[in-house]
Amino acid sequence: MDNNTPGSGSFKGFGLFGGAAPEYSNSELAGVPLTGMSPLSPYLNVDPRYLVQDTDEFILPTGASKTRGRFELAFFTIGGSCITGAAFGTVNGLRMGLTETRDMAWSKPRNVQILNMVTRQGASWANKLGSVALLYSVFGVAIEKARGAEDDINTVAAGTLTGVLFKSTSGLKGMARGGLVGLAMSGLYALYNNWDHLKGASPSHY
Repeated sequence: MDNNTPGSGSFKGFGLFGGAAPEYSNSELAGVPLTGMSPLSPYLNVDPRYLVQDTDEFILPTGASKTRGRFELAFFTIGGSCITGAAFGTVNGLRMGLTETRDMAWSKPRNVQILNMVTRQGASWANKLGSVALLYSVFGVAIEKARGAEDDINTVAAGTLTGVLFKSTSGLKGMARGGLVGLAMSGLYALYNNWDHLKGASPSHY
């Protein structure tokens, strides 16, 4: 039997530690998938099939999950909400300032008035959205710790309680409206997160 035929994986030469190293033909190496890797030289003393990884390789602390929890995302949520509120308030303040001073000539008093409106509206909207994000994050973390689970129920409950508490100074009707708004927004957010799953699980209609 000829051991040097192509595809037989015959042993030629010696490895780094004195053992015989397998030699693979070009046809064998061409059939090995190397997704995400640069082509390997056929002269290397390594079987490339052992270098292909099908799973992610990273080290996590004991008990840690692969995704960030609500507490880790709270800082991003609050900061992003403040920045978004400040940007929206700035644009709204500029619009209001130009509208209220349209009868004035371009001068220093008009510029100061527009700047004051921009600053006031930017700070006000940043405070509002930042407060909403803070309440939502606190409720989300508290509900997650209390239930011991992380799912869409926490999202909807946190959104509803945030709306209720944010409008708590407007009476019972205001609290009810705030709760409904929070419920609707958090429900839409949960639906958006699960849209791919729902679309894949639902039967196809022709």
